[in-house]
Amino acid sequence: MTLTITSVAESTAIIIPIVQNDQLAAQLTALAATLNIPPTTLQADFKADAKEVLPVYQPGGRKTYLLGLGKNPQTNDWFRVFRKFFFEQKARLPLTVSVDLRPFNTVAIEGTVLGIRGGGYDLKLYQTDKPDSPVIYGSQGLVSLLVSDEATATETLNRAEAIAQTQREIIDLMNAPGNYKTPQTLADWATQSGEKHGYSVRVLNKAQIEAEGLLALLSVNRGSDHEPAFIIMEYNPVGIENPKKVGLVGKGITFDTGGISIKPSASMHLMKSDMGGAAAVLGTLEVAAKLQLPVHLVGIVPSTENMVDGSATKPGDVIGSYLGKTIEVIDTDAEGRIVLADGLGYMVRNFQPDVLIDLATLTGSVIATLGYHAAGLFTNNDDLATQLTRAADQPGERLWRLPLWDVYSEDIKSDVADLKNFSGKPLAGAITAGKFLEVFTENHPAWAHLDIAGTAFGDTEFGSQKNGTGFGIRLLIEWLRS
Repeated sequence: MTLTITSVAESTAIIIPIVQNDQLAAQLTALAATLNIPPTTLQADFKADAKEVLPVYQPGGRKTYLLGLGKNPQTNDWFRVFRKFFFEQKARLPLTVSVDLRPFNTVAIEGTVLGIRGGGYDLKLYQTDKPDSPVIYGSQGLVSLLVSDEATATETLNRAEAIAQTQREIIDLMNAPGNYKTPQTLADWATQSGEKHGYSVRVLNKAQIEAEGLLALLSVNRGSDHEPAFIIMEYNPVGIENPKKVGLVGKGITFDTGGISIKPSASMHLMKSDMGGAAAVLGTLEVAAKLQLPVHLVGIVPSTENMVDGSATKPGDVIGSYLGKTIEVIDTDAEGRIVLADGLGYMVRNFQPDVLIDLATLTGSVIATLGYHAAGLFTNNDDLATQLTRAADQPGERLWRLPLWDVYSEDIKSDVADLKNFSGKPLAGAITAGKFLEVFTENHPAWAHLDIAGTAFGDTEFGSQKNGTGFGIRLLIEWLRS
């Protein structure tokens, strides 16, 4: 399917998005005259609620869809409305479709493009009897966006297309089961992306990880048949003198059994999603390179499975780390913070970024606190907190700040090691995890931790159970652009 910008509607179906505001009655009256419908009938049948659809058939076979946006729609509202519409209507849409965006701004254009692309997502990655693709999503399909400013809209379209393509691949990675997704799979994706889009990628194998002293990552890997991978990506813009350097670290646990502290079986199959932080970092590096953003970006993904065998790390074991600090492992299911300890330590010591951000599907505690609608934000830097929160609001990938007060450090004190990986208490779990990570930032003045456990894998129209969202990519790109 091709998406294009135009000022003339030449299609067999047109979509008219409508906001639920004070002008709704007047707009419906005007549309009623165009569509040859009594105004009272149209006003009775269509309220412009979010995701509401009213198809109207016209002479000659042309179809008009009125699409409700609800009140005050932002980028994420446009995205969700159009994703749902195209997903549910794609089998009925003709080869050519127009979307009338002339009354709206670039927020609408970006959200619409992302939604249209998202609506074509196919969750049936490994089904052998899939039906043919709907014609609108075939090679001949064409969606024309009717706009008032073609130059500005074209720039927005290109940016949104770059994000959508990467996000689709990242969601495929998120949804892939553990037997199709190992640490080497993530490493291969990064390597191929770097070669295609012009940024450097270096992958440390197990022998190199051992040589570097990344002992925390190795401890989590001990129970797995698959070797770990330590993925280092670097994008440096051309022609920019002394750009700001941003370090991103993403948790890359490709499957998490919980280790010896094994998880209940009921939802363990969803632990293929435990590389959501890695997915955000991989996707952000690729999109930044595509868009040639004027920022020096370094991404690190420590990746392994967390499995169970006779060699696996046990509760009570004391392990080392890249920075030399010792960790008492109280709970082997708190493994994400252990691999991040080496990722953060390596980043700080070897790259000295101006800003340091890590992302991880880290704790069930943050889900208990914020549900599935926001990720936890932890930082002691007020300016960075404000920047990230503002950037998150634009695409609707929301953040909510939680405290990192020093009093919580009491919960991770160990009797036998420098610190322990879990407090053992059924409270403040997301906060104490953040305090654990803070130790390995070496007091970096501009560090933020994003706990995306509740937002990286969610309920969507694509399937009957949770699936990947690609959370973090749009948020980080918006922040990097600003």
